Amino acid sequence: MNGAKILWVDDEIELLKPHIFFLKGKGYDVETCNNGYDAIEMVQSHLFDLIILDEMMPGMTGLETLPKIKEIRPTTPVIMVTKSEEENIMDKAVGSKIADYLIKPVNPNQVLLSIKKNVHQQQLVTEQTTADYRAEFGRISTSFADARTFADWSAIYKKLVNWEIELTDSNDDSIREILAYQKDEANNEYAKFVRKNYLDWINRKDADTPVMSHTLMRSNIFPEADRNRKTTLLLIDNFRYDQWRSINALLHNWFDIATEEFYCSILPTATQYARNAIFAGLMPLAIDKLMPNLWLNDNEEGGKNQYEEDFLRRQLQTNGKSYRMTFDKLIRPEAGRKLIDNISKVYDADFSVIVYNFLDILSHARTETEIIRELTEDEAAFRSLTRSWFEHSDLFTILKMLSERGHTVIITSDHGTIRVDNPVKIIGDRETSTNLRYKTGRNLNYNAKEMFVINKPQEAQLPQSNITSTYVFAYNRDFFVYPNNSNQFVRYYKNTFQHGGISMEEMMVPYIVLKPKG
Repeated sequence: MNGAKILWVDDEIELLKPHIFFLKGKGYDVETCNNGYDAIEMVQSHLFDLIILDEMMPGMTGLETLPKIKEIRPTTPVIMVTKSEEENIMDKAVGSKIADYLIKPVNPNQVLLSIKKNVHQQQLVTEQTTADYRAEFGRISTSFADARTFADWSAIYKKLVNWEIELTDSNDDSIREILAYQKDEANNEYAKFVRKNYLDWINRKDADTPVMSHTLMRSNIFPEADRNRKTTLLLIDNFRYDQWRSINALLHNWFDIATEEFYCSILPTATQYARNAIFAGLMPLAIDKLMPNLWLNDNEEGGKNQYEEDFLRRQLQTNGKSYRMTFDKLIRPEAGRKLIDNISKVYDADFSVIVYNFLDILSHARTETEIIRELTEDEAAFRSLTRSWFEHSDLFTILKMLSERGHTVIITSDHGTIRVDNPVKIIGDRETSTNLRYKTGRNLNYNAKEMFVINKPQEAQLPQSNITSTYVFAYNRDFFVYPNNSNQFVRYYKNTFQHGGISMEEMMVPYIVLKPKG
């Protein structure tokens, strides 16, 4: 870990020899000079891992030397050392993007700590994080057998995502592989849990039944809107908990997080089913029966999510809610800019809804576009791209505007996505649905042990296009392929992000309530 090359610049460098011997004893290569002019020459001709710079030197001060060093080596960390405790000196140093600020007299351990923080931080964090995860690995695995409720599994998923994010920058590939295996194991056990409990959740409401797509508005969102003068619901399609974690720090200056939990998406975890269920407050079978003209089955032509505002207005009326409401669906980039120009209608509403489709578009683009595949080769890259998009998006601008107007904001999604890599064969006729994570149709041929099968769709409150229709759902990272041209199909879709099936990533949907600062 040691061996880093350090330049120490101080006009009283002779008095610091004990400190320098101490650092050399720790394995550091320390060079010295006693003025800013020599420091600049040495920085021009040598590469240093870190520079320690005295602020009060005759001739050229440390604050005058600093920008010249930064011009030559902009990424080299500089620790500023000074006798002065004046606030304006500190402000100038910090404003010049120094790495640390030490006040004389400094002791050797103080200097050593600052060096470790600025030169070895990633390595030290990696080592400690790896050790912490190894210590918790067994406890996490044991918790799978003890999980009895959706809340239990949500806690496991949250913990795994937290470790996934903690280990993102780790140099230890083996520990990330161990975490990936543990997450796969968790998803396999979670699939068994869903298979055992799903039909009971749908048909028998009890204390262990989670909030689900069709109960989300009544259970969570309407009560929140009743408590606040202004509430905005932001539904981001395909939005997962790890992606929320990638953007939440950006919102810190504008919002406080009042609630961070999960609800359970219905099956199929697909927009047509899950999002319509949210806005209608009904399961798909009930929507089809009550509003047959507004529901299209998988095998029918036409847009499957054209009537979400109609569904929501009906649900508001049914629940006796008389909010002044606006509803905006932002699919193309120009739609965000248009909403900013017309933001007054959102300000005037009691309850506003914004559906944002960017991540869904990005997921599909990743499947179809080679460069997007390269930019989102794994979950960590997808999180990074999500953050970059959000930071420069119209959506971020809208959220800042809503904070300034005192809006409570609810952020959620209709379902998540999972990166698939394991093909599972299935046979169906031309009427069979095309989704890779679930299939519905008649005369499906499959291995029932490899998937969750619903032979009687009405038991899962799902519509059926004909009397013999069946639904099947893929587990974990599986995706369905047909025997014909399967190799080409697998090459095209392997390692793409898909949704519709059973996994923690798809079914455990983040539900976030943000309160405006001030």
